[in-house]
Amino acid sequence: MSLFKLRRQLPDITDPAVVVALDGWVDAGSAATAAADVLARGSRVVATFDADAVFDYRARRPTLEILDGRPKSLEWPELTLRSTRVAERDLLILTGPEPDYRWHELSTDLVELARRFGVAEWISLGAIPAAVPHTRPVPILGTTSRGGQLRGDVKAGPEGMLRVPAAAISVFDIAVSKAGIPAVGYFAQIPHYVSGEYPQASIDLLYALGRHLGTELDTGRLPEEARLMRIRLDAAAAREDTTRAYVERLESLVDESRLPSGDELISEIERFLREGGQQGGSGRPN
Repeated sequence: MSLFKLRRQLPDITDPAVVVALDGWVDAGSAATAAADVLARGSRVVATFDADAVFDYRARRPTLEILDGRPKSLEWPELTLRSTRVAERDLLILTGPEPDYRWHELSTDLVELARRFGVAEWISLGAIPAAVPHTRPVPILGTTSRGGQLRGDVKAGPEGMLRVPAAAISVFDIAVSKAGIPAVGYFAQIPHYVSGEYPQASIDLLYALGRHLGTELDTGRLPEEARLMRIRLDAAAAREDTTRAYVERLESLVDESRLPSGDELISEIERFLREGGQQGGSGRPN
């Protein structure tokens, strides 16, 4: 049996692009899911997935609301496919918590849905922690199932072989690409010393997605949130000599147009912590 359920009344959709953003493994700073939330405003649900089958509720507990000492309601994690229209382009947005179970079955179901709706392309959004400073534009890395698909100045990378624990979003990406649907990914690099949400990366992901789709996307309240976050990060760096020196080191690497290698990233982080950059034990300025 399929893990999804279609709504009875479906909108007319022509050659849509699917945009995928799942929280969890590759959603550092909630950058991708926050971008998808803005993109999905005013959208309508076209399909839901069996939450009992794909989520571990001990890991993703429902939220309980208690009013005047009485349990009132529960909000359960949901994985949904929503429909919206941007300019002259139909979009399907797959968003929610990263599923805990049945990735193979979900991949099969998503390929079926993509074929049913005549999906023209599959676009994954994500974010990863990296040795980059908050004082420079957010770097965007690209992935692609075939050459020539990425737009703007985004390059596929990093070069060479990279072996990392996979995320569900990558499993789905590979499944649809094997089914003949062009697939690309845009992944923001988040300063690893930042805790919590990082709205500037959400903005830059929306810019990258907009360039890919050939239109300008609304960023909602993200610019104001990004401005306030920048003020907090600048203040944290100004208070701590170690943090300030570390950010300046990252700036010099970026200004030299050379991102640190994996080994350099590890050594930089270790040196930052060893020299006292733990910011009250968290290792991250807030």
